[in-house]
Amino acid sequence: MKKVLLVEDDPDIVDLLEIHLTDLDCQLTKAYDGIKGFQTAFQDTYDLIILDLMLPGMDGMEICRQIRAEKVHTPILMLTAKSEEIDKVLGLESGADDYLTKPFSIREFQARVKAIFRRVQMIQRDITDEVHKNLNYGELTVDPESRKVTISDKRIELTPKEFDLLYLLASHPGKSYSRDKLLSLVWGYEFNGYEHTVNSHINRLRSKIEPNLAHPTYILTTWGVGYRFNDELR
Repeated sequence: MKKVLLVEDDPDIVDLLEIHLTDLDCQLTKAYDGIKGFQTAFQDTYDLIILDLMLPGMDGMEICRQIRAEKVHTPILMLTAKSEEIDKVLGLESGADDYLTKPFSIREFQARVKAIFRRVQMIQRDITDEVHKNLNYGELTVDPESRKVTISDKRIELTPKEFDLLYLLASHPGKSYSRDKLLSLVWGYEFNGYEHTVNSHINRLRSKIEPNLAHPTYILTTWGVGYRFNDELR
């Protein structure tokens, strides 16, 4: 059974989602305001946190940022009545794993939740298959078990999505991934029209790990396709 925290101030939505999360064999913990939701997030270990964006006391974006600042990697699904593209991008880049705009269908909601669970299982399986093997490329080390990245033994602070992107690319050096494929593999869902989100994450990741942004060492661009990890480093 999956443990899910739902932070939502609309009781009708809470009741509706509780029914359908139960159908997915989830045990639900509920919070109706931002401050309580933030506190509850650290009181247990959850498989998923569902956050409304507009909450009394503390908004979902700030909760998401602070959860990630505390190095909590629990998947986060953000809910909001806002439909502007910039809000979706900010939600994803603040550390959320997915973003769903109200009103949404229950079928879509369940598909998103299941996609997040599948992605987590895939990552856990990959890590197990690798027997927690670190990836080493020159001065760069990626530790999948602790989700730790270091360059010359100095820790590099990455968001969950930045780490997932780096780990995927570094696990398959030389393999080129399209933006659509990266969205599918890293976000676990088909985000039509969200290719710019991949570009933004890649740019931020490069700014943290590349010694020279004008001439990247680790993450290379495959023109007309997408991105690949430099396979000449080993």
